[in-house]
Amino acid sequence: PPTTMSRLLDPKVLMAIKDLALAAKTTVDGFMAGIHRSNVKGPGMEFSQYRSYQPGDDLRSLDWKMFARSDRYYIRESEIETSISVRFLIDASGSMNHKDEHYTKLEYARYLAASLGYLAMQQGDAIGLYVFKDGSLYSLPARRDHQHLARFMYQLENIHAEGNFTDAIKYKDIFAASSKRELLLFISDFYQKDNEIIQLLDSLVTLRHEITVFQVMAQNEMELNYKGYATLQDLETKKIIRIDAPETRKQYQLQLEAFIANVRMQLLDKNISYRLMKMDQPIDQALRDFLNQRHKLRL
Repeated sequence: PPTTMSRLLDPKVLMAIKDLALAAKTTVDGFMAGIHRSNVKGPGMEFSQYRSYQPGDDLRSLDWKMFARSDRYYIRESEIETSISVRFLIDASGSMNHKDEHYTKLEYARYLAASLGYLAMQQGDAIGLYVFKDGSLYSLPARRDHQHLARFMYQLENIHAEGNFTDAIKYKDIFAASSKRELLLFISDFYQKDNEIIQLLDSLVTLRHEITVFQVMAQNEMELNYKGYATLQDLETKKIIRIDAPETRKQYQLQLEAFIANVRMQLLDKNISYRLMKMDQPIDQALRDFLNQRHKLRL
């Protein structure tokens, strides 16, 4: 039977919430409650430790509950004391309109980014949003106030997928603006015409950013199961293919497995973290990936 955690994080349930910010908050609060209930704390999961008070310490950091228990002054010290900048890069090309039974890839990407953005803000980080679609790039520079979180959610809600992925090399200077390393979270299905996504990631790697890629794939796409349909149309090239023959399905699944394995190997060779996100699955692993990458960046 499903655990309380998996029920809490079921994307079908959470994405039925029309308010994106509320869906994100519900997801992250459930995830954090699960972490705090767990006795197992992985890297980046242990949020604080205590040390004795030293003259000059900020009194706001005193832990009065510890003082009440032990009659000694303790400072609650976060393991990750300084904030970082987290930039979300979202592929909004036409293929992200692909729909499984309940929602599109873009809707899933939007929910994933909203949840990660909410978690980043809880950790005191600045968040920014960059949307690649149809030859253009929308950018919302990283900030960390709560009004900015509302702007971030509003812009996410208003993304529409269309056209081809942007020729993003001409925009790479936008990501070179910061003197310190940042965490870049790239969400895409990785469908590209002329290797433009890999070229973008190559340029970002040279800027020494920490990068995590979430490749979003639908269940019907993974299984080539379209419930009685005999043909499909490519959302970007408009090409029509037949899918009703058993040999077509077998060949397709082999090619898809090779495609995903190739994406993963290319990224790992560039020291880019990779996670396959199947749209019917909860996003708790992506939230863990974020906390672990954030921890690594502070070391």
